[in-house]
Amino acid sequence: MVWSLDARIPVTLLPDLAAVEAALAEGGPAALITAAPPPPKPARAVAAVSFAAGVATHRAGCACCQGRSAAAEALDRLFQARARGDAPWFERVLVLDEEGAGAEVLAALREDSLAAARFRGA
Repeated sequence: MVWSLDARIPVTLLPDLAAVEAALAEGGPAALITAAPPPPKPARAVAAVSFAAGVATHRAGCACCQGRSAAAEALDRLFQARARGDAPWFERVLVLDEEGAGAEVLAALREDSLAAARFRGA
């Protein structure tokens, strides 16, 4: 018998706010990632972060983040807030797929080892 357990947090891309609201209504606690500027946080989302798609906060290859993408850093902020108790516990992450946010988050899950260790595509 083969057992498989993936304890990483699932990440789901959603096309619009209506889909986000529907996903929030049907599942457990969720955090939201959006492109900047963020829309108002839906009432059922326990945490929310935003990032500017295509824009990194530091220059590529700097010592502190080794050229990590803005999406990878947004995922880090969510994970750290959950781990430190700064945000309520969430079981999943929803991505409002506007302005390239979805593509950037998927790229972070593929290319950033820290993001890939904590999160998985749903």
